[in-house]
Amino acid sequence: MTSSDSLPSAAAARAVPEGPAAQQGADRRRWFALAIVMTAAFMDLVDVTIVNIAIPSITRDTGASFSSIQWITAGYALAFAAGLITGGRLGDIHGRKRLFLLGIAGFTIASALCGFAVNPEMLVASRILQGATAALMVPQVLSIVHATFPAHERGKVFGLFGAIVGLGAVSGPLLGALLTEWNLFGLEWRPIFLINLPVGIAGLVLGRKFITESKAPKALRLDLAGVALVTLGLLMLLYPLTRGRELGWPVWGHVSMAASLLVFAGLVGYERQKARKDGSPLIELSLFRVKSFAAGIAVQLTFGVGLGIFFLVWTLYLQTGLGWSALKAGTTGIPFSIAVSVAAGLSVQKLVPRFGRKVLQAGALLMIVGLLLYAGEAERYGRAITSWQMVLPLVVMGVGMGLIVAPLTDAVLSGVPKEHSGSASGLINTVQQMGTALGLGLVSVVFFGAIDDGAAPQVLGGQFVDAFQRSLWCVAGVLAVIFFVMFALPASPRPQQEGSDGTEGSGAVAEEDETGKEPVLTH
Repeated sequence: MTSSDSLPSAAAARAVPEGPAAQQGADRRRWFALAIVMTAAFMDLVDVTIVNIAIPSITRDTGASFSSIQWITAGYALAFAAGLITGGRLGDIHGRKRLFLLGIAGFTIASALCGFAVNPEMLVASRILQGATAALMVPQVLSIVHATFPAHERGKVFGLFGAIVGLGAVSGPLLGALLTEWNLFGLEWRPIFLINLPVGIAGLVLGRKFITESKAPKALRLDLAGVALVTLGLLMLLYPLTRGRELGWPVWGHVSMAASLLVFAGLVGYERQKARKDGSPLIELSLFRVKSFAAGIAVQLTFGVGLGIFFLVWTLYLQTGLGWSALKAGTTGIPFSIAVSVAAGLSVQKLVPRFGRKVLQAGALLMIVGLLLYAGEAERYGRAITSWQMVLPLVVMGVGMGLIVAPLTDAVLSGVPKEHSGSASGLINTVQQMGTALGLGLVSVVFFGAIDDGAAPQVLGGQFVDAFQRSLWCVAGVLAVIFFVMFALPASPRPQQEGSDGTEGSGAVAEEDETGKEPVLTH
């Protein structure tokens, strides 16, 4: 793509021949765009985790019931998961820049509504709106990256993305703890949402200027029936998992989860028919014929289960089991955050090009070692454990997670044609959210199943410690499964040069690069 390809027609008439200065300007432009979409992704990731740490403050200030508190966290996840695939496809059809800006604007407005909520009901509704608008914004991030950067640069870019993912996932609790403890302007928990306002406004203004528009080259239509089936199937699966423990795991919940499989089977059949009929299905099932994509999706789902269990259980263990303050619990995660970010950057830029799939498998093994070390420390020191005694297992786990999150994204998207990058991105995020929701549902079994709600306070703390150890062993088992599933990933990284040897995953991208086929680009 030349610089004139992305200029309006009037400007193109005045354009000078492309040279080093023009190329340098275009280079700066796309790196600015990368910073903007990465910031938006970070904002979303932080918002997923920042609420947990502020739950005691929200409860005291609003009088929210346990059910309301549950929906403040679950409502976001449900709306987010249900809308991700649709958001990705809308970006393919109407333009990824346009949908990104619409999503970040909606996310900012929803954050303001959360921050100024006058009762628990308004907060729940605003969180659901946050999740729905995030579903418009987040799928465009990877799509914009995929459409903006050539194949040989995406490894470095996805390394940065992996570092942002790791940092965002674990810095939410720390940021939430600081904002809650500082009680800025007497607002208590509200700044955890209001902090999104300046970030969102800046992203909206800068995004309009620096992000290059891209969309699928073919005119596609939104598959409304597919949207309905995806949303119905996800709600039938995730709603019972989210509320199951609170309602005593009723029979209708089990029936709903089982029936969701029938809905998904019907979705697959309908999408096949839709693809044959007009070539514009919501989910591109042909993507699953790409081995790297299918295997990566399986790893994403299983990895999400492990993360869903660990992060919730970890928060409960630190604040309820050990009785630590929000600030102490938040700062305890700093070594983990640093380890994830450093390892994520190194994995793609240095390790994966040399060792390929073995890097991801080493990450899974390191996470298992860290979990077992953590379980041993928790058993040895009990409730007398200190933050310093958690550093080693947290660093080992963080390095392991960093080795997985960055190259995994590149592996999943390596063979995806650009015109389907929005759909693929939506699938990646949806599968991750589904895995996380499954993990959260399993928390009721692996964690709360070891706790007696009627126990005395002095006994309850010890039960939380025991339940935490039990949960760590379960997560270690999940990661062992991930280790073996990773054998289905490509053994070596995809070729980075155009016109490469045509190994799996490179053909579509290489052909596009060689023939000059780029997404439709406008400003």
